[in-house]
Amino acid sequence: MTTIQGPAVFLAQFISDEAPFNSLDGICKWAADLGFKGIQMPTLDTRFIDLKMAAESKTYAEELKGTIASYGLEITELSTHLQGQLVAVHPAYDDFFDAFAPKNVHGEPKARQEWAVQQLKYAAKASQNLGLNAHATFSGSLLWQYFHPWPQRPPGLVEDGFAELAKRWLPILNEFDQNGVDLCYEIHPGEDLFDGETYEMFLKAVNNHSRACLLYDPSHFVLQQLDYIQYIDFYHEKIKAFHVKDAEFNPTGKQGTFGGYQSWVNRAGRYRSPGDGQIDFKTIFSKLAQYDFKGWAVMEWECCIKNQEDGAREGAEFIKNHIIKVTDKAFDDFAAVETNKAFNRKNLGL
Repeated sequence: MTTIQGPAVFLAQFISDEAPFNSLDGICKWAADLGFKGIQMPTLDTRFIDLKMAAESKTYAEELKGTIASYGLEITELSTHLQGQLVAVHPAYDDFFDAFAPKNVHGEPKARQEWAVQQLKYAAKASQNLGLNAHATFSGSLLWQYFHPWPQRPPGLVEDGFAELAKRWLPILNEFDQNGVDLCYEIHPGEDLFDGETYEMFLKAVNNHSRACLLYDPSHFVLQQLDYIQYIDFYHEKIKAFHVKDAEFNPTGKQGTFGGYQSWVNRAGRYRSPGDGQIDFKTIFSKLAQYDFKGWAVMEWECCIKNQEDGAREGAEFIKNHIIKVTDKAFDDFAAVETNKAFNRKNLGL
């Protein structure tokens, strides 16, 4: 077994135009001062990383790693959640998702998708240059608006949707394979990969591609009322990244999993800072240690109540206290006896 690495923090929810969150040095010092050992980096803000440069220049990649290491930190994974979303967008969402892309491709879905695919390919090479072995992203969605079958879905719609999704992702998966990096899809409402069944449908469509892996985030499963513990038993071999994000589900006589179009604070299911929700992280960390998860425990802060800086400070300590230093011996070794084949055969009556 391997001791999980951490604590680490996903920077996406903290980057802003105010110090210390507006520069790489500032945010690294902030993270290190809180006790974090790693940072998961979004890749759209050039104040923190020039993704294209990191893909094309090993010198730049080494300098970036050096800057981060000077604060006692490592990059855990790069993230292309926003770019991955744009690999597959249903036309109903075109106007909404234009905001995730450069202005020169707004209103041009084909050009926007091509830009997103190139971003993912840059991320594959950049990850290799940075010495990383896993990458975090979203799958995008062509089918999400059809998840509730009313009116009835036309026969073959879902199968055709996954075939198209696979067609778009296979060249990207191959690029990651060439660079020795696992592509970890965060299973998430709003994506075509939103639970175990949809992940398996995608795996089948991409011919069980070895690089089509998982980012495990139990918070999304609480909101779906999915068994997030058994999920680890099913998919531990594919889990290569881990978000520590808490959640709670408190249904009422007025709303349940769909949330009634309420604000986050008024929804039955809502995200919380680590330790403030209902997730059994003690069992999660035990399961991941049991299955020899070799990655990082990365805090993702999304809470509709608590201040983000308080959440980060508490989250670093929360993860530190949950990481299990795995044993290097069996608890009953003190009672061990020397044996040999003859001795064993004797005790079997042979």
